[in-house]
Amino acid sequence: MELQFYKATDPCLQRVKREVQYQEQTQEVRLGDGMPDIGRVLGTWGQVLLRGKEWRSGGMGVTGGIMAWVLYAPEDGGQTQCVETWIPFQMKWDFSDTERDGIINAVCRLKNMDARSTSTRKLIVRACVGVLGEALMPGEMARYMPQELPEDIQILKKTYPLYLPREAGEKPFNLEEVLDVPGSVPAVEKLMRYELQTELIDQKVLGSKVVFRGAGILHILYRADDGNLYSWDFELPFSQYSELDHDYEQDAQSRVWLAVTGLELDRDDEGKLRLKAGLTAQYMISDRTMVEVVEDAYSPRRRMTAKTEAQQLPCILDETVQTIRAEQMAEVEGGRVVDIAFYPDHPRLLRGDNGIEAEIPVQFQLLYYDQDGVLQCTAPRWEGRSSLYAGEYTQVEAVSSATGKAQAVFNSGRAELRGEVLMEATTGSQRGVPMITGLELGEMTESDPNRPSLILCRAGEEALWDIAKRTGATVEGIREANHLSDEASPGQMLLIPIA
Repeated sequence: MELQFYKATDPCLQRVKREVQYQEQTQEVRLGDGMPDIGRVLGTWGQVLLRGKEWRSGGMGVTGGIMAWVLYAPEDGGQTQCVETWIPFQMKWDFSDTERDGIINAVCRLKNMDARSTSTRKLIVRACVGVLGEALMPGEMARYMPQELPEDIQILKKTYPLYLPREAGEKPFNLEEVLDVPGSVPAVEKLMRYELQTELIDQKVLGSKVVFRGAGILHILYRADDGNLYSWDFELPFSQYSELDHDYEQDAQSRVWLAVTGLELDRDDEGKLRLKAGLTAQYMISDRTMVEVVEDAYSPRRRMTAKTEAQQLPCILDETVQTIRAEQMAEVEGGRVVDIAFYPDHPRLLRGDNGIEAEIPVQFQLLYYDQDGVLQCTAPRWEGRSSLYAGEYTQVEAVSSATGKAQAVFNSGRAELRGEVLMEATTGSQRGVPMITGLELGEMTESDPNRPSLILCRAGEEALWDIAKRTGATVEGIREANHLSDEASPGQMLLIPIA
């Protein structure tokens, strides 16, 4: 006789794809009329913008671009000049066709960039961008439970407290500000470059809303009236929320990734800076769920065969946040720091004998006046490591971002460069949860009159379930006979009533 278990489902997000892709682009830039000829290229900087995400037949696509600035010293020895250009990129991830569209998350990082002159009027700019693309689809987690069981069938139920990803979405918002440097620093005469770094301070799920707050750090490099270059930072706090499809309890968790989608900064006739920035908060909500499954079954009175399967669960086991300090020395004879940029790449995760090693590549970009007052630039790279615990059946995912303000200190012919990387790591399970989906029951057998109705057994490392299954007893019968409320103590003598 076949006994089918009924199928219950819990809604959750199923991942279709998660992968980092890199793309290198080069662009030829010609100087505009009226700009002086190129004498020496000093440095190159960039701001990555996420423009669009598209779910396609058989894959997904992400488009964006890099706002690039190239600083150069003119051939005629005049004032330092800056050339701005736009370098677009387009990436595609392939996966199996799906019946409906899903949700796309994209995290963009500038890996490196540089520029060189091919003539006094022309530049070649090269940039490499890395995009972490993730495709999610609404799905369900299946589990099986019996409706009615014959009295002789014993089942072992296990309950797993799991954090399942429930929903994902995004919230676009804008930052618009009128800014001015304080009177204690030289006033802005001409903007050379600008970047916007985003930082999250807090995020949480409140009922049917995901709430997050943070700041945009606008960094500018400019020329003042004295002809020298200076840099300054503006902190632009924000507080936002997005409506969710469901109402959650207080133990629900959120993960938010911020992306810059637009950036404009102009200096008006009054010398003030007018900022217009577009941002998108991409989020995923995970909720705690108690999942009960039947892991084992037997009968002391008949033969039976269990139909089993291991259900893969997209569950989250742990989330950690680390702040990793990057320090690099550069052999330079400096006089004054003008500007320092700090570009962390996506972490590279390598599995070792003791877990996961995360490699975090970083590129610094230091602009400075040397001891003779000549503008110089150097771009050293740094690579750090961080150890993450990961068992045999776990997988680790990590996202990194710059946090705080990078610094540079000159000391005895060297510059010590410092920056901090925020690495968010998520550990998930790769091991399927074993569960019984049905039973094939044989005929009931008559009790053997020569079989003892009671035996003695010494408890060892076995659980009561294993002892009962091995001896043809029941867990309830063993507990009643020995006045137990839980497992037996190691070495305890047990009375085993045979069913």
